[in-house]
Amino acid sequence: MLKAEHLSFRYHSQQRWILQNFSLELTGGEVVGLTGPSGLGKTTIGKLLAGYLQPTQGKVTCNGQPLSSSSYCPVQLIFQNPELAVNPRWQISKILAEGQPPSDDLLAALGIHQSWLNRYPHELSGGELQRIAVARSLNSHTCYLIADEMTAMLDANTQALIWQVVIKYARERELGILVISHEAPLLKRLCERTIHLSKDNSFNLSYL
Repeated sequence: MLKAEHLSFRYHSQQRWILQNFSLELTGGEVVGLTGPSGLGKTTIGKLLAGYLQPTQGKVTCNGQPLSSSSYCPVQLIFQNPELAVNPRWQISKILAEGQPPSDDLLAALGIHQSWLNRYPHELSGGELQRIAVARSLNSHTCYLIADEMTAMLDANTQALIWQVVIKYARERELGILVISHEAPLLKRLCERTIHLSKDNSFNLSYL
């Protein structure tokens, strides 16, 4: 289980709280949505759950253990803009080998061509690079996936392809997914339940 307990976060003690008293439980194989107006901390929640940020208050555990800071994190975060998450000086083959090299079947399912592997990130389109980010994250060491507007900037066909592959992979391997999105139709189609953040700092749960 991925568990967030009473998370609060701010960058400095004199600055405003970005997030206060947020809790979440996500089990393996479960797909949960997270939505709400901009500026309420959705991306901050994703970064806290994946260990990119440390909570000012509260804690995050994965299967009862704190997130590892020295080895591969079992909670992987995929951003909206994949170019911000890869080393621009590395070839695609090296980027894919960071965690555990994806299988040929996964590469084929995502439509990743072998010719891409010798290229650099700037030589791929945004949709192509996002497929690389997804392939890098889907491996046996990953227990939970945080998808922060993962397909928001992509065309409809690429969106459908990526989500089809991710959901199939999750069902086969009991991968838990948190889908952060403003798109209600996407959340309704993918998620068993959705958490709605509101401006009064409350968290409402709906089953879609």
